[in-house]
Amino acid sequence: MKIFTGEQIYQADKFTIKKQQITSDELMERVAVQIFNWLHLRLQGAQPKIHLFCGIGNNGGDGLAVARHLQEHGYNIEVYIVNYNEKRTDEFLTNLKRLKDRNVWPNFLSEETELPQIGREDIVVDAIFGIGLNRTPVTWVAKLMTHINKTEAFILAVDVPSGLFLNKVVEDPNAIIQANHILTFQSPKLAFFLPQTGIYCNQWEIIDIGIDVEYLTVTETEYTLISKNEVLQSYIPREKFGHKGTYGHSLIIGGSYGKIGATILAAKGALNAGSGLVSAFLPKCGYVPMQSSMPEIMVHTADNDTIVSDFNFDLEPTVIGVGPGLGKEKETVTAFVSFLKQNKSPLVIDADALNILSENKELFSFLPEDSVLTPHPKELERLVGKWDNDFDKLEKAKLFSVEHKCVLVIKGAHTIVLYKGKGFINTSGNPGMATAGSGDVLTGVITGLIAQGYPQVVAAIFGVYLHGSAGDLAVESLGYQSLTASNIANSIGGAFIELFKRPEAPQQQEQQKA
Repeated sequence: MKIFTGEQIYQADKFTIKKQQITSDELMERVAVQIFNWLHLRLQGAQPKIHLFCGIGNNGGDGLAVARHLQEHGYNIEVYIVNYNEKRTDEFLTNLKRLKDRNVWPNFLSEETELPQIGREDIVVDAIFGIGLNRTPVTWVAKLMTHINKTEAFILAVDVPSGLFLNKVVEDPNAIIQANHILTFQSPKLAFFLPQTGIYCNQWEIIDIGIDVEYLTVTETEYTLISKNEVLQSYIPREKFGHKGTYGHSLIIGGSYGKIGATILAAKGALNAGSGLVSAFLPKCGYVPMQSSMPEIMVHTADNDTIVSDFNFDLEPTVIGVGPGLGKEKETVTAFVSFLKQNKSPLVIDADALNILSENKELFSFLPEDSVLTPHPKELERLVGKWDNDFDKLEKAKLFSVEHKCVLVIKGAHTIVLYKGKGFINTSGNPGMATAGSGDVLTGVITGLIAQGYPQVVAAIFGVYLHGSAGDLAVESLGYQSLTASNIANSIGGAFIELFKRPEAPQQQEQQKA
């Protein structure tokens, strides 16, 4: 699913109005009907007090139109106009007149008016500011927002929570509505998926307002949301007469005394992701743990007992995953540098291999094109430098990915894969996956997919989704706190199966209730 910028959303509205030969007011009415239907389906005529806070732009016009529909269906409403300046849009004025024609007289709020009383059992519809907000609301409006947030009423935001910016972080945490639910138009916003802004957007869903299909189809976007539908298109089915050689040979290089487990987890990720063969190259102390824990893995060792002191393996793997548990001992660094200079295989680079690169920037020139780098936040900072905020981080990371012609996987609650200036935002996964070794499994999964013939960027996108989906399956029986990296690795097969499951048809009784 494409994620449009604010400017693209405005252009989408204009395109739709022209192409479908409708007015902007008619487009606004579509929005209002959808929001009303959402409320009406859930309330079914129940009579909580519904407070609609409307700004004086188009977002406020949406709120006023919703109020009209609610009033016409007998709901108990109170409408407030947040009168923060003297400008009014035509659509706002049109819907204000329609409301007054029905003898619904809004309360005009200003700096001098008292804050309205709202009960904790009430409902608040937030339509104060939309996506066009570019500066922090004035003090009295921020005070109103804080008041609304403290009421503990259920807050439904129209398109975005008022006070949220689309392209920068919130400057005053008191000047944003903390919505319980967001009904966003046509597509989600980038700000929903970044840590500093996503905390205000925990629950959201898309409402279709009929933006013209041609615009949605042909318009290129910088970011794409990746869900089951997107990754399923990338799946390469198994051939009836395939054999282990058909599905590639993954080599996992890593491990050091006390950190052999990281390499085991990566090898398990590669094997469970479908790599036909998986080998591991690690120090001698890792031979018995790897061989005993995973009999399917072919194990090769360096000359040293405790560290990878050399990369002298007589193998021709399809792809190499390097870094989990590797360490940064002097001999290891020297061996890694020599390896990079002569290596021709595709690479997936993680953990200490990334840290060695960040401390020796000249080594980037030896990376094969489209190498996959999988840093956690601190490793990313070492690679691209410090950033001011999440938006700045994305820009720095994108520039890095383009400059070094690599696939960059930014791990987080919504892991983002960056490639050639484009971003792919993952939707699977859960907080329980913030656990030791989870990233090692991901390295293995991506390595295993590349071994099977998936292009590197596709393997990264697909691997991130599978990894998150495996975590989602495992957490159902284990809970967040007890989820481990081994549980994630063992659930990868289930994640593949989940790709092909169709949603269960609703029961007849549930259909009748709806």
